[in-house]
Amino acid sequence: MNYTLNNFLHNLLLTDLAGEDTEDLISIITTDPNDDNEEKEEPTTLPILPVRNTVLFPGVVLPVTVTRKKSIRLVRKAYRGNKIIGVVAQKNITSDDPAVEDLYKIGTMAKILKMLVLPDGNTTIIIQGQSRFEIEEVVQDIPFLSAKVKYCTETFPNKKSREVKALVQSLKDAAAKMLKLNPEIPQEAQIALDNIDSPSFLTHFLSSNINVEVQLKQKLLEINDGVERGTTLLELMMKEIQLLEIKQEIQTKVHTDIDQQQRDYFLRQQIKVLQDELGFDGPDQELEKLRQTAAKKKWPEVVAKHFNKELDKLSRINPAAAEYPVALNYAEFMLELPWGEYTKDNFNLKRTKKILDADHYGLEKVKERIIEYLAVLKLKNDMKAPILCLFGPPGVGKTSLGRSIAKSLGRKYIRMSLGGVRDEAEIRGHRKTYVGAMPGRIINNIKKIGSSNPVVVLDEIDKISSDFRGDPSSALLEVLDPEQNSTFVDNYLEVEYDLSKVLFIATANALDTIQPALRDRMEIIDITGYTIEEKVEIAKKHLVPKQKAEHGLDVKDVNVSTPAIQKVIEDYTRESGVRNLERKLGALVRNIAKSKALEEEYKKTLEPADVVKILGPEIFDKEFYQDNETAGVVTGLAWTSVGGDILFIESLVSRGKGKLTLSGQLGDVMKESAVTAVSYLKAHAEDLHIDYRLFDQYDLHIHFPEGAVPKDGPSAGIAIFTSIASVFTQRKVRSHLAMTGEITLRGKVLPVGGIKEKILAAKRAGIKDVILCVKNKKDISEIAAEYLKGLTIHYVDRVEEVLQIALLPEKVNKPLQLTILDQQPAPANPNVISL
Repeated sequence: MNYTLNNFLHNLLLTDLAGEDTEDLISIITTDPNDDNEEKEEPTTLPILPVRNTVLFPGVVLPVTVTRKKSIRLVRKAYRGNKIIGVVAQKNITSDDPAVEDLYKIGTMAKILKMLVLPDGNTTIIIQGQSRFEIEEVVQDIPFLSAKVKYCTETFPNKKSREVKALVQSLKDAAAKMLKLNPEIPQEAQIALDNIDSPSFLTHFLSSNINVEVQLKQKLLEINDGVERGTTLLELMMKEIQLLEIKQEIQTKVHTDIDQQQRDYFLRQQIKVLQDELGFDGPDQELEKLRQTAAKKKWPEVVAKHFNKELDKLSRINPAAAEYPVALNYAEFMLELPWGEYTKDNFNLKRTKKILDADHYGLEKVKERIIEYLAVLKLKNDMKAPILCLFGPPGVGKTSLGRSIAKSLGRKYIRMSLGGVRDEAEIRGHRKTYVGAMPGRIINNIKKIGSSNPVVVLDEIDKISSDFRGDPSSALLEVLDPEQNSTFVDNYLEVEYDLSKVLFIATANALDTIQPALRDRMEIIDITGYTIEEKVEIAKKHLVPKQKAEHGLDVKDVNVSTPAIQKVIEDYTRESGVRNLERKLGALVRNIAKSKALEEEYKKTLEPADVVKILGPEIFDKEFYQDNETAGVVTGLAWTSVGGDILFIESLVSRGKGKLTLSGQLGDVMKESAVTAVSYLKAHAEDLHIDYRLFDQYDLHIHFPEGAVPKDGPSAGIAIFTSIASVFTQRKVRSHLAMTGEITLRGKVLPVGGIKEKILAAKRAGIKDVILCVKNKKDISEIAAEYLKGLTIHYVDRVEEVLQIALLPEKVNKPLQLTILDQQPAPANPNVISL
């Protein structure tokens, strides 16, 4: 048995086995028997008592429980005799009948101080070590083991030497530190150590009670030199002290943690009781409510499994931890999403048509396409169709069309402005492991609206940006693909959400900035500008009543006449849409509101003269067209981001060396068109009755007015060519004529885009004749007849046809006089100009 100092004192000091009081026992166990001057009996033959897990040292008192039959016989016989036995530790502790080979050679002669027979039949003896011996020869094995022994001599210097004093003090200090680190050892142990005077007995006493393996204790017993034994013992004690310090540190930390947990538990229980008293829900009730709500959700099994897993994880988190509110918000967000919750569609297409007509005047082709789209949706009950993209200039009603569609279907309406969005997380969301993580705008808006089949207008889809945070347009590829959006995964949500029932409608002002793959997923519906007649009707039915309501006027307070509205449209606005028109009408209504608030007299019906009085002088000329009294001035047609516009090209020749000058902030395409036109004219000068020598003797300057405005594109090719031909031939250009088209070096006229916007611009400027490429005839066929009223369209295939229509035979009033400086003979052709 392995008896530490604690075990020893408990068994000896705190029990009544020895029949002595505490002071007598301390005296017994702290007195070295070798200090007694009496001669001790040291028989040469000793009965050997094998012991397990312990080593007996000289002078040490030790209780031993004897259970083996051989050992019981040995103890009883010795107790009746001289009470002297030999105690030897076993090498193999598993052997129940150890032979001499299973025992160490060095043991301790002991005297039996007390023997007690226990009720279970075992015998306990209290023995005290006397002298160390070495087994020389076994003399008997039955009924118990006996052997001849040789006693070992111990060498220990004078205890008064400095070395011994230092060693003894170090041993006592180490022992005191061990006692301090082990609070379970009673205070009597320190008293016992203080009463030990013998250095030899001190080493034996501490060696017996140190908590080390039997092999190390046996090693200490076998050392004859006392200083060596003390030094080795001190090393073992220092290691034990280190282990005790680490153990105490760990226990202190664990104890602190347990105290903190108990404190937290106690506080949480108090909070729980208070919440129950006040009627508040604690964490457990809150989680239970989440489970009950989740049981009613119509979500897929995969989502339900994921939610329950998150809820189980949440139940294991301390409510005071920072992760708890994050996990709770995520669980609540999942519950707030409208899984499988849809609004019922109203597929009364006649009602839809009435709503579209009431909300939007004109746009017949667009409204027809929307009706077709909804008709297919009604028949198939499936949203797997191209995403509609309403394309056109600002102010033509693209966004409000989406609102009207939602209104007609009875669906909820979401508008998402994508202008300037450059973070992919705006579409896909952030992963919830990040601080401040949020779902994407699509999923978040669906949660707010409470329906899985809303109408979502993706406004300004052409103005999406991209940077180091990702490309939102690429993230939209999955959202807008009918084959993929049924399994859309938001990074924050982490599970699939079905977007296939959502009706997406995109709006754009330009198509060239939209990613090609994204554009391929959308059906482009072109919404061009309004005619003057359409704008008048829009103003009468929508804009004027809206402005009256916004400015606090009743219907009868003011009326804007049709001529006044037309005056505003023609002289104060120049746009494809109606935004500026609405602002100007707002200024008229605001003036009336001021007069009413001041109780002044005012006209209740506004006429064109009143418009000038309120808005000031006209901003734009009613006739944009300039006269044809100057050669080289041609009107072209251009497309802009706000609709169509007319463009003037002016050419002028001056004496020089054939230099070509271009001005007006032109782009590369227009510069190339000008160079192409000049080259073709030089190559075919004779066909136009132009002396080829003029190109070397005169400089040509082509100018596009409004030089501060950048200009580019292929629309001005034939207009530039006509302007150059006019200035060199000095022939007049047909009045009220405009043209658009590109030119090639072979003289072919190429088709261009934006025809409807250009036609509307021509009408606004008072143009009566328009020259187009013959291949643009298909674009004209798609324009309503009222847009073309008052216009004559001339279709051409080559530039010669353009000149036949555009240039008149008569010259300008004051023809330009040209003179050849080198006096070379003129060509024989009489039709060529003679200089």
